[in-house]
Amino acid sequence: MTGTRTSLPDRGELGPASVIAALGAKGPMSRAQLARALRVSPATITQVTKSLLSLGVITELDVVPSGGGRPAQLLGLVDGAGVGAIGAKVTADHVTTVQVGLDGAVRDILNEPFDPSSPDALDVLARLLAASIDRYDGLLLGIGVGVPGTVDDQASGVVQAPTLGWREVPVGTFLRRALDLPVLVDNDVNTLAVAERLYGTASAHDSALIVTIGRGIGCGIVVDGNLHRGTDGGAGEIGHFPVAADGPVCGCGNTGCLEAFIGDEALVRAAQAAGAIGPRSGKAALRKAADDGDAAARVVFADAGALLGRTLAGVVHTVAPEIVVLLGEGTDCWPHWEESFERAFRRHLLPSRRSLPFAVESWSDERWAAGAAALVLHTPFDAAGASGDQGRLIRARLHTGSAAAMR
Repeated sequence: MTGTRTSLPDRGELGPASVIAALGAKGPMSRAQLARALRVSPATITQVTKSLLSLGVITELDVVPSGGGRPAQLLGLVDGAGVGAIGAKVTADHVTTVQVGLDGAVRDILNEPFDPSSPDALDVLARLLAASIDRYDGLLLGIGVGVPGTVDDQASGVVQAPTLGWREVPVGTFLRRALDLPVLVDNDVNTLAVAERLYGTASAHDSALIVTIGRGIGCGIVVDGNLHRGTDGGAGEIGHFPVAADGPVCGCGNTGCLEAFIGDEALVRAAQAAGAIGPRSGKAALRKAADDGDAAARVVFADAGALLGRTLAGVVHTVAPEIVVLLGEGTDCWPHWEESFERAFRRHLLPSRRSLPFAVESWSDERWAAGAAALVLHTPFDAAGASGDQGRLIRARLHTGSAAAMR
């Protein structure tokens, strides 16, 4: 034994579910490719795929050259299972719900008004999700919910979200009872990190920083292939790094936070003070001014890029990721951030890390909700057990439900 491969962790149906999910997310793969992707022995993959073939969940496809030795047989999912999840992104004024397939395809996007301060807010959220469940055609594995706050545990789903006015709100427990389905809840940036690990640029890397810019500044941390949540689910709150001894008051109540300098509201205030936009203008006007060549508007973005670059250099030195991925609604202005960001980022990294790659991904707002669905879809790969008892239920639904659908 080399010690570099292990068998699939024994958590319910994690083994078969991992194979099903990998083929759904990545498309047809050979047994050798599955073994490498899931970091298990070829013998384990042979055993698991033999069972799934007999159940009719997967099928043998084309034979392709293997680069040495005999040709490799590709395996793929049997069409028609319709396996997927529903995701919901909760904000201070609306909820976005989506349906997402195992392959990451998003459909049935719906935005509905939402008042989190209402006494029946959770009832309303449950009704919105129930409507999406009624429209779902196929094998629904569970529900994922992303919130702008901290969550004690994905499975229990107790939420602290000042922007929603929620304190110790048992979102997970309530929705499970109301919907009779597995439910996972997490911070919205963490859900994006999970989606990136499953489908995005970070899927090729075991360790990554997933950084969001826009209304808020956040960071999802992937270490050794797993989301790092910290002791209370609050890891990655880089928006509240103290980057100045004093400064504007942040939404958290402190002064000097990164978000208070480079979040969307902060950029608008800086642009108004500089005369780049009018006193009642907002982010769209700031972007237009910068696009049109206004020097003051461009300085606002350049200063923000430099501050973000310096801050992320410090995070990189702490976490040592393989890649940094930036996304969020603020990336629509990235051309005005980029030069100063990269200059500051590279300059403040240790020489051995200055070649660290970063990627900026295109953005659409439904990605928040798709990220929430990814909490469910990533469960088969949850070797760390972050999804708890709900993860075991999801894996069982994936394995037994896929098999039943093929009979």
